[in-house]
Amino acid sequence: MSGFSADWLYLREPFDHAARETITAALDLPGRLARWRKRSPGEALAVIDLACGHGANLRVLAPALSGAQHWRLVDHDSALLDAVPDALDAWARRHGYRFTLEHRVGDAQAIDIAGSDFHARVVCQRLDLARDLASLDFGQAPLVTACALLDLVSASWLQALINKARAARAALLFGLTVDGRTAWSPADPGDETVHQRRDKGFGPALGSQAAAIAFEQMACAGYETLQTQTDWVIDGALAPQMQRAMIEGMAAAALEQDPAPEGAVRSWAARRALASAAPVCGSGTWTSWLSPPRSMCADPGPTDDPAPFDKRGNAGAGSRPGAPGPRTAGPVGRRL
Repeated sequence: MSGFSADWLYLREPFDHAARETITAALDLPGRLARWRKRSPGEALAVIDLACGHGANLRVLAPALSGAQHWRLVDHDSALLDAVPDALDAWARRHGYRFTLEHRVGDAQAIDIAGSDFHARVVCQRLDLARDLASLDFGQAPLVTACALLDLVSASWLQALINKARAARAALLFGLTVDGRTAWSPADPGDETVHQRRDKGFGPALGSQAAAIAFEQMACAGYETLQTQTDWVIDGALAPQMQRAMIEGMAAAALEQDPAPEGAVRSWAARRALASAAPVCGSGTWTSWLSPPRSMCADPGPTDDPAPFDKRGNAGAGSRPGAPGPRTAGPVGRRL
């Protein structure tokens, strides 16, 4: 898998957080997870965070999930995992949480973080998810989560992940899956860009088709899907460093996919970087909550929506023409 630097992850974290700040209410995460807690009454909520980086996903979700939690942060990059304790310590200090770096658990250092209404115990695991997903033990974790991952993986890798999650009866929460929408204001003739679908270690990347393909695969596995829009908005006047990084990254991605129009791409990047009026860039992403089939839940509670809609806005459940493979349940889902 291609790596991301800690500097880039720190730079983007405020924008990730701003994009996701409404998901707790929009997806009713505490209410949904309360039902999952009934599977193991009195036990901590077990969460596995895939491609965790330096722990940004935990910093968004742990306070929202509330209660006792046990997190396992999984990444292939040892440098990013080594940065987790300091990143969580700094976050805890900013918010007045109690932070304790505890004894080692096997090869991992245990971290304990407690706020007024949550208590998270954290361990890190180094694993190459692209190569060794099959060896990752989900155990009885009721929640598997990842952020900004699905557009990097292949369809076959995602199917393997869904199969593992379904076997473990785990709910899934995927944040910030890009959908290819990018809009600049003011516009520039060179703004038409292509989100890359190159191989990033997991096989040919799903890119901007990730959300749609994931929906199809998860529907075939019987998952019920709820999606909410979580777009990035980057104002160059307020965040010039982030916008420069976006311009450079988009230009590099376009040239890596197709080096032929190098002159036009570099001219576009130069115009964007030198624009007298700092542009605003919006990038489309979605966050998805996925519940396993009701027959797999210990206490599923009421349905999430009395009249669910599939991703294309069609009412009701049932088989859909052209959907890949057999279904164990009809595709159920809606966008908020």
